[in-house]
Amino acid sequence: MSICDRWLAMDNQPPIEDEEMLPEYDFSGGVRGKHAAAYQRGYCVIIHKVDGTTEIQELTLPPEGILLAPDVRLYFKDAETVNRTLRGLIALLPKENIERIAA
Repeated sequence: MSICDRWLAMDNQPPIEDEEMLPEYDFSGGVRGKHAAAYQRGYCVIIHKVDGTTEIQELTLPPEGILLAPDVRLYFKDAETVNRTLRGLIALLPKENIERIAA
């Protein structure tokens, strides 16, 4: 059973048409990163289109993808900034460490 199939089996409620946040929603006790591991395994996006059709997309982080922790993400605005910083650190490593890691 796919990620989307499991999610759809749990969600049998009709969509809420009102786009306002309902007053009973309280996120004050929320936990940052609570769903990070599930996100890395993959997630389901359901798109309800204006014409009444529904599109379901199952999305996963590519195998070569890396998800930064929220506290680390604060320091990097985009992938190029992360790569430039890592290249700077790599340049500081002794060459024998790089050869050992690459082997």
